[in-house]
Amino acid sequence: MSNIKREKLVVIGNGIAGISTVEQIIKLGGNFDITVIGQEPHPNYNRIMLSYVLEGSKTLDDIVLNDWKWYEDNHITLHTGVTVTAIDGERKVVTADNGLTVPYDKVMIATGSKPFILPVPGSDKEGVIGFRNIADCTQMLEAAKAYKKAAVIGGGLLGLEAAKGLVSLGMEVTVVHLMQDLMESQLDSMASGMLKRELEQQGINFLLGKQTTEILGDTRVTGLRFKDGDELEADLVVMAVGIRANTGIAQASGIEVNRGIVVNDYLQTSWPDVYAVGECCEHRGACYGLVAPLFEQGQVLAKHLCGVEGQPYEGSIVSTKLKISGVDVFSAGEFMEQAEHAVITAKDDWRKTYKKILIRDNIIVGAILFGDVSDSASLQSMIRKKTAMTDEIYDSIMGTDRAGTGGGKAFSLEKMPDDEIVCGCNGVTKKAIVDAITLQGHTTVDEIKACTGATRSCGGCKPVVEQILQSVLGDGFKAAGKQGICPCTTLDRDEIVAEIRAKGLTTTKEVMHVLNFSNPEGCSKCRPAIHYYLAMLNPVTHQEERESRFVNERMNANIQKDGTYTVVPRMYGGVTTPEDLKKIADVSLKYNVKVVKVTGGQRLDLIGVKKEDLPSVWEELDMPSGYAYAKSLRTVKTCVGSQFCRFGTQDSMGMGAFLEEKFERLDFPAKFKMAVNGCPRNCAESCTKDIGIVGNDGGWEIFVGGNGGTKARLADSFCKVKTDEELVEICGALMQYYRETGKYLERTSEWVERLGLEQIRAVILDDPKQRKELVERIELALQQVEDPWKKVLNDEKLRYTLFEDARPVISK
Repeated sequence: MSNIKREKLVVIGNGIAGISTVEQIIKLGGNFDITVIGQEPHPNYNRIMLSYVLEGSKTLDDIVLNDWKWYEDNHITLHTGVTVTAIDGERKVVTADNGLTVPYDKVMIATGSKPFILPVPGSDKEGVIGFRNIADCTQMLEAAKAYKKAAVIGGGLLGLEAAKGLVSLGMEVTVVHLMQDLMESQLDSMASGMLKRELEQQGINFLLGKQTTEILGDTRVTGLRFKDGDELEADLVVMAVGIRANTGIAQASGIEVNRGIVVNDYLQTSWPDVYAVGECCEHRGACYGLVAPLFEQGQVLAKHLCGVEGQPYEGSIVSTKLKISGVDVFSAGEFMEQAEHAVITAKDDWRKTYKKILIRDNIIVGAILFGDVSDSASLQSMIRKKTAMTDEIYDSIMGTDRAGTGGGKAFSLEKMPDDEIVCGCNGVTKKAIVDAITLQGHTTVDEIKACTGATRSCGGCKPVVEQILQSVLGDGFKAAGKQGICPCTTLDRDEIVAEIRAKGLTTTKEVMHVLNFSNPEGCSKCRPAIHYYLAMLNPVTHQEERESRFVNERMNANIQKDGTYTVVPRMYGGVTTPEDLKKIADVSLKYNVKVVKVTGGQRLDLIGVKKEDLPSVWEELDMPSGYAYAKSLRTVKTCVGSQFCRFGTQDSMGMGAFLEEKFERLDFPAKFKMAVNGCPRNCAESCTKDIGIVGNDGGWEIFVGGNGGTKARLADSFCKVKTDEELVEICGALMQYYRETGKYLERTSEWVERLGLEQIRAVILDDPKQRKELVERIELALQQVEDPWKKVLNDEKLRYTLFEDARPVISK
């Protein structure tokens, strides 16, 4: 063992800037014991992808950059849901709001920024929020379920992405902007006008040149009032008018602060051994709010901390890409022409493209692209390198037949030096990508991402990565473009399942090793997926790998933004008793549960339970787990049916409770919801459930593939049956067929459309032998399940490890 003393590095902030710097330190072999303290209850995620979460095309898990296991694997102590309150420079100790104190040799402040909230009357009303983190996203997603009209104040990058996300959620959205041009800090009037027309076609309304003077409403916002006296109705107001460096900890500690935490060219603050990186810092008078500068700063700081010789940080040339589906906009460097500029422009109204390049003293100093951004990486590189314009570059960038032809791709790639940075976000050079292809055999963008980090952040370099792949692989590029289940492999779901069957693989590590995953430890996408496939294929022999499950499933409860958890006890068919209600009330009072919420699935959600109290709460409730955290059967919603309703023709409560008790605890590819109605009035909303059941005078009608979430879909009528026995058998066969053919995280709404209803009917309805075999397999799987809460209570070691160890969720 080495006798070299390891220094203690404390990172304040768990965002992109801080963790990307830590990644660089690890790559450089830095000799540190690292502690990360973050305010949010999540691992490091890609904040610039929040707009995709809002529009529903990605989940939080999709945008996680470093999952919980990454911290564990790299021996990093992580404290989440904790706010640092002071840095004591004399004692060299960091103190947090929960009493935590951590000694340090070096401190890195990476607290990012906060949204700027307009100081107008009413800005503190309910329904007025910023757009900077997952919590903001969650608020908007919840608001979209209850309200219809939203106003987004700010027509910049973030405001437009928020507006598009809210439109995707079904809200009527108006963007209110003080200026006459959208994104006026990045686009000229021509590009701004084209952008506005495109976004109007996508359903966004605009009020430009409007100054908000007041937010109307009593407790909750009802609208906006403008300086000219006009008003706008709004149930939700998103403030996207800018950000402010989050300097609170530096100010509280006495470190020099101006607009941001003042740093020198090696990111050192005014205090020794205290550094700042990212949006919270101010370098040479500039504060940056884009991602590329954060990585550039991180690289400099990592080398400095590790004692590796390197160039100082001298500032960044920023570029911008709008992340809205179907709208391609790029801007870099200077964009408003002045007298000293030579300007090249090309506009094509037919193709809706616009290109503008600014040149000063024959040097390319800025560019705007609209509609076709395939040259964005090349132009960004030229601007950064202060490249002189030549006829050859002109022809390659502008083309000879139309604007935005991108004819210079081959030229740009061939001329690109090996040390040219392709991915500015992660500092990945052309040579690193070429080596990943030629030396390590990677053939897809996802593999390049997993190996080098290129395209992992903003994704703006993806076209160049594809060009390099195409150039190196030639005709093999297209064949190599097949998408695997994650960047660790090119194998898809069916190939992996087939290999597990054929080779008799039994553990996730074995699968990854035998199938040559590029990352032998896997990632947050493939580990839980493979774990599910293994358990589905081998229900009797499979050994639980708790570390391969998502954190909520590991803890048997949903973690909340404040670090507490929710507890949802099972209520079969949505029916409970006065005795159980009293027990829930008593436990809630005893453990200071903040809120008891009635869920959409007719359950009671105890919100705000401390982690260490979870086992005691489960024990005293003495009720089965409701699986509200799992990829499993969540709820069977019922109406009162024939037991009480005068319209009811079938006993929906009895059937719902029976189905829920029979099929609970089984893992599915995704969460699974059912509903049973006593008559076609459909009060339990079967049309939006994975399996919906509607009673009628002659028996039951079964529906499949419904979804009431962000991708709403009405269920398809699957069949009608006459008896309860037929109903149970077909439901069991349907569930097992979905379990055996569904992709991990694929809801039945997507599964039905992928397989086709006729194929599912052919297997379940037209082939009695297959149906019987499916039922036999699901019955076998059901024999293996057990209540997870009881399992923890009966396993002292597991209980201690998960809930009584004083260490944070993930620690060294």
